[in-house]
Amino acid sequence: MSLATRIIPCLDVNDGRVVKGINFLNLKDAGDPVELANIYNLEGADELTFLDISASSSGRETTLDTVRKTAEAVFIPLTVGGGVRSVADVDRLLRTGADKVSINTAAIQRPQLITEIVEQFGSQVLVLSVDAKRGSNGFEVTTHGGRELTGIKALDWISQGCDLGVGEILLNSMDADGTKSGYDIEMIKAARAVCSVPLIASGGAGELSDFANALDAGADALLAASVFHFGTFRIADVKRYLAERGYKVRESSSI
Repeated sequence: MSLATRIIPCLDVNDGRVVKGINFLNLKDAGDPVELANIYNLEGADELTFLDISASSSGRETTLDTVRKTAEAVFIPLTVGGGVRSVADVDRLLRTGADKVSINTAAIQRPQLITEIVEQFGSQVLVLSVDAKRGSNGFEVTTHGGRELTGIKALDWISQGCDLGVGEILLNSMDADGTKSGYDIEMIKAARAVCSVPLIASGGAGELSDFANALDAGADALLAASVFHFGTFRIADVKRYLAERGYKVRESSSI
């Protein structure tokens, strides 16, 4: 029996406010994270992802108070990322109310961190966030909101992350992020071929058909931000569209 497709709104938080731009530039204020989390919870989101997008680039820890308030407002799984650098950081976030923790920059700098987290808490709490963009040598891993290239091949990193024990891969197309031009189908297909854990696609949702296209390419779950924050679609619109076309979704009262 196949699992239901998860629809996951993403709260990109900068200095305590949800923001959204294009390719992480020209950020616009999209609201209060706690208020948006509560709305999405009531609308039938399957999970929420909270990313402190300023944390890794400025060296700050994720704002624990905002995470705590967000966790108190929702009754669905909450993944938190941004500034996670150690087992102690993961422990602190889980105790604050996160159900899962997303890591990116610190794992690239020291892949052993993945093993340490998995040994302490289990694979189910760990999401490896892969911010990838197209380069001269295929898909390349980036850090710091896509501003810094690592020289690491994204497909190799995804495969290594799976081998080290991560529970899920969050694949962010930095080229498509915020553009509403559609998920990067080629990237999703390539990642699916090397990914042995659930694959969450992110970056580029703009039309309802984009969600179906990403699922057909191999995504297990779909993350989006702009289309939800600015009212292009409601979560129920996406679920209804998918359900009408035979995709399995968890129904909510608003469908």
